[in-house]
Amino acid sequence: MFGSLLDFAKDIGSNLFTSDAEAAMKIYDHIRANNPGVNPINVEYDDGCVTLKGYAESVEAREKCILMAGNVKGVEKVVADMLEVDLPKQAPAAATAEAEAAPETPEAAPSAPQTESRFYTIQKGDTLWKIAAEAYGNGARYTEIFEANREVILDPDKIYPGQKIRIP
Repeated sequence: MFGSLLDFAKDIGSNLFTSDAEAAMKIYDHIRANNPGVNPINVEYDDGCVTLKGYAESVEAREKCILMAGNVKGVEKVVADMLEVDLPKQAPAAATAEAEAAPETPEAAPSAPQTESRFYTIQKGDTLWKIAAEAYGNGARYTEIFEANREVILDPDKIYPGQKIRIP
């Protein structure tokens, strides 16, 4: 699973708070306003380090939450080892026994586990087109990167050096 600690550039990002005392609440409000699929979520802030606790509905939601907290001015680390992915509930035992007895077919095959994204730190001179060309071999796929980072990138023409994004 993706590391429990991710480093960020402390002096760049969205300017959400003016004092350490209000940091946790402002970051919490930011995550809840653009909720990527985390509930409940607890945010703690201590001297540039954000600790996230709670449940995410998917690996993607977990990643987005971490990036939303980390791409805030004043945050240099995000600890997320207690931000767990809430896996689907197990089927009742009778249904499980029936599934085991049934012959395996492509329709009955279990779904593939969710995979984690790669993370990329924006460099000076980068554009989403350039990043897509490097990541996928086709710059026109920049919209996939934008859509995967909608909570972090509000405008595809406004990315900045040091910002971290997901490359799905």
